[in-house]
Amino acid sequence: MKKTLTALALVAAATLAAAQAFPARPITLIVPFPPGGSSDALARALTTPLSQVLGQPVIVESRPGAGATIGADFVAKSRADGYTLLMGAVHHAIATSVYRKLPYDFEKSFAPVTTVALVPNVVTVNASSPARDVQGLIALAKAAPDKLAYGSNGNGTVQHLIGTQFATQAGVALVHVPYKGSAPLTTDLLGGQIDLSFDTLTPLVQHIRAGKLRALAVTTARRSSTLPDVPTLAEAGLPGFDQGTWFGILAPAGTPAEVVARLNAEMVRIIRSPDFGKRMEEIGAETVGDTPAQMAARIRDDTARYARLVKEARVAVE
Repeated sequence: MKKTLTALALVAAATLAAAQAFPARPITLIVPFPPGGSSDALARALTTPLSQVLGQPVIVESRPGAGATIGADFVAKSRADGYTLLMGAVHHAIATSVYRKLPYDFEKSFAPVTTVALVPNVVTVNASSPARDVQGLIALAKAAPDKLAYGSNGNGTVQHLIGTQFATQAGVALVHVPYKGSAPLTTDLLGGQIDLSFDTLTPLVQHIRAGKLRALAVTTARRSSTLPDVPTLAEAGLPGFDQGTWFGILAPAGTPAEVVARLNAEMVRIIRSPDFGKRMEEIGAETVGDTPAQMAARIRDDTARYARLVKEARVAVE
């Protein structure tokens, strides 16, 4: 018995020592989308100051594909030591219901660290579109069923689900065009290859300000402080919409609690700093910086909420 207690004490001491020494080498933050989107922008805004406070490089690595599930699967199967992290998003909570088979369990395969920010999604068209507002867009879609195409960040992402809900509630038929991320989606929206998108504000805001794109409505329950003159979908005649995108950091399940606590403390300090807040305001994001338990509750609640929406919309991906 005494030997067992001694062994346990040695293991606990070794774990604590490892956590105190963390990090001893570079950390990789996996972004499950291509560069140029909200995930990438938030990751790079966070990793620069995080590298400084941790004393080790925090490297952003893009692993896009399959509605952000390829990158998530990579992190889920990585060593649980805090050196491989995921820039997760609401998409992962949705994928649980959309994909018939996932190689990981989003609630069980990860250890939440903190939610970085919330970003509203925006109904956006090219500036040359005849649609000046949401009702004009609906009239345009009704006049040409199955002709207007909207882009998303992939099957099963929040943009896909918003587009499905929008079409159902407005009584229109839209064509869904999945992309691997916001960058190629935005390029095609600017070029007129697609007619509209329900993407997050971050990759679109500069083009909206430049007059190249037109924001018709935000999909959240309240207006965005970045675009205060743009109405909500509820104000535009489609009540009940409250869809936005959160982004947060997760580690593989089993990562030592001391390591998660260290990462949370440093990240929250950065997220709540004036400099980070100013940067987020510029790109249309709202900072959060919560505890691992609060982020876990967010994931749990959103997984259940989107499961209902996915079932109602009959969205499924093999």
